[in-house]
Amino acid sequence: MIGSNPLTDETLPVHDRSHTHEHGNEESPHHHVHSEESLRRVVNRLSRIEGHVRGIKNMVQESESCPKVLVQIAAVRGALDRVARIILDEHLTECIARAAEEGNIEVEIEKLKEALDRFLP
Repeated sequence: MIGSNPLTDETLPVHDRSHTHEHGNEESPHHHVHSEESLRRVVNRLSRIEGHVRGIKNMVQESESCPKVLVQIAAVRGALDRVARIILDEHLTECIARAAEEGNIEVEIEKLKEALDRFLP
């Protein structure tokens, strides 16, 4: 956890139309599109975050100093924020753009607002 931090990779996903899955409610499901590269990057970031959280748990179990633990928690928060930014960026460029083309942008924007209300403090 000390030294270089692989959680700070700022590369944004590449968009192509390789993978799709539906999400949303039954009234207005849509296909969210992920490229192989985008999926790989997000999953890799989440895996690193998961390992980092396990490291924090070990620090607590080993009675590491509170300031050191807090610094590591801050690093995880930052990494999660960067993953959220990638997902939000992809949602705006793919889902919102697609909803605008399909004429149901109001529904997608409302769902995004609801998600942001829960996401933001």
